[in-house]
Amino acid sequence: MAGYKIDRTAEDIRRELAVLLRELKDPRVQGKMLTVVNVEVSSDLSFAKVYVSAMEGLDTAKTAVKGLTAATGYLRRALGQALRLRKTPELKFIADNSIEKGMQITRMMNDLLPAQEGAEPDAD
Repeated sequence: MAGYKIDRTAEDIRRELAVLLRELKDPRVQGKMLTVVNVEVSSDLSFAKVYVSAMEGLDTAKTAVKGLTAATGYLRRALGQALRLRKTPELKFIADNSIEKGMQITRMMNDLLPAQEGAEPDAD
């Protein structure tokens, strides 16, 4: 039962942070195509690791993490108000490059497609 509550809380935090990221005025965060990839919440709901990825690459995500770390107080307060948690977890932001890796894989697959379209099908 406790696992369900932790998973639900992590998903709620991920969803709310995705909305809050668009409202931040910090130039390190504003205008960047950021995605909250995953949120891991500790079993006592006092800590949360937030994995953030950017389409522009890992360097952009690392810069955004610095901005998000500076705005941690605002984000915690806004999360506490939105989710009505008894205790809002401490947030630790971590840069992630999963979107960039996904885009690389997609590009590689698209590069393979023209080679497959040019090949003639075997006649049986």
